[in-house]
Amino acid sequence: KQARQLENELDLKLVSFSKLCTSYSGTRDGRRDSSDTTPLLNGSSQDRMFETMAVEIEQLLGKLTGINDKMAEYTNSAGVPSLNAALMHTLQRHRDILQDYTHEFHKTKANFLAIRERENLLGSVRKDIESYKSGSGVNNRRTELFLKEHEHLRNSDRLIEETISIAMATKENMTSQRGMLKSIQSKMNTLANRFPAVNSLIQRINLRKRRDSLILGGIIGICTILLLLYAFH
Repeated sequence: KQARQLENELDLKLVSFSKLCTSYSGTRDGRRDSSDTTPLLNGSSQDRMFETMAVEIEQLLGKLTGINDKMAEYTNSAGVPSLNAALMHTLQRHRDILQDYTHEFHKTKANFLAIRERENLLGSVRKDIESYKSGSGVNNRRTELFLKEHEHLRNSDRLIEETISIAMATKENMTSQRGMLKSIQSKMNTLANRFPAVNSLIQRINLRKRRDSLILGGIIGICTILLLLYAFH
């Protein structure tokens, strides 16, 4: 009965403890999203509530551990049968519940501490930013102007480099086209130089054909005349 009573109390405490962790995270996130300069209200009260609930849960876990130890001692005593399955099952069930509650408590506590540490770090960063903004407004303005001017200069340098690269690519293309035109011109000159030689060769062939025709015609004529003379004599 004592173990079940402590387990019920622990269950309620752990549910409240988990809700506290969730509400702590949601409240901090909501304030950070709404305004970076809004102070974290109720932060200290939530921290005190966390510490109080953690101590209470640790005390209940300690009491439940003591009850489980007493039940184990009872089952190991000489007057209790060692093979009572129901009794051993009940003891193991209470041990499992204690282990689950202990694991859940440590997990929730670790998550809460991690969230609080993160919020503390973010809060210090926001304070540094606000102090920097409020303490050096003029210097910040000059720094912003210098940064903008520096960015403009970098953009101008980038545009100039792009223009130079485009001009170099255009120059390379024009050089390549000029080489192609020179190659075409040389080929045309070569063909033009070859045409007179071909014409002269064709003329020579035609002259040789005419000469051969004249020679053949003369031979045929002489032969004809000789035949006619021979026939009439």
